Amino acid sequence: KYFFLLLFQIELRIFSDVPSGHVDTYVIACQTGDTDPEDDKEFDGDEIVYVDLKKKEWVGTMPDFLQQLDGQNLVQQALVEQRICKSNLDVAVKAEKNPPEKIDRPQVTVYPRDEVSLGGRNKLICFVNNFFPPPVKVKWTKNDVEVTEGVTLSRYYPNKDFTFRQYSTVPIIPQEGDVYSCTVEHKGFPEPETRFWEINVYFPCIRPTVFCGVGLTLGFLGVGVGTFFLIKGNNCN
Repeated sequence: KYFFLLLFQIELRIFSDVPSGHVDTYVIACQTGDTDPEDDKEFDGDEIVYVDLKKKEWVGTMPDFLQQLDGQNLVQQALVEQRICKSNLDVAVKAEKNPPEKIDRPQVTVYPRDEVSLGGRNKLICFVNNFFPPPVKVKWTKNDVEVTEGVTLSRYYPNKDFTFRQYSTVPIIPQEGDVYSCTVEHKGFPEPETRFWEINVYFPCIRPTVFCGVGLTLGFLGVGVGTFFLIKGNNCN
């Protein structure tokens, strides 16, 4: 069973007469079995800092905020909050007599980070969204062969509806005929879900001397041949 706890959400208003302001969110999540705990601080939906609870280290993700943060206190606070989360989880499970777990299937999308060009370095992103509970497992293949080198998998991030999202990337150098796939495992899928991505590069008429020029040449040849036979036919008459 999964327990999600949103400790507080503070709206900071710059001016008292402004109807909307900024939201500072602190997310703490825990799961039975001590797997995939999370401690995350966000500002208007952008992550400021998170605590790696396995390494017991804090990681700042927005440098402008770092001078205002006390890293040691963040780690200690996160460890305390995790114990509270686990305690609340145990109480909730017992009180509800092991209720069925809510499950939301992920939505999986694969797309390139940059515009694709043959032979150019790029990355494919596998975006796994709107799932519950976390986490997911992701596997990449290239032409039916599993790829592990350079593959990344982000932590999971909360959405406003209390589902989660997660990202995985793989470096690529696209070649004609390549087919990549991202396979996702989650409790919501009866079997792993796979999305494919193929090289799809369009070549517009940007080479007039090759494509457009050939077309024009053939056109002129056709007109010339037709005129020749027309004159010959008139002479015969």
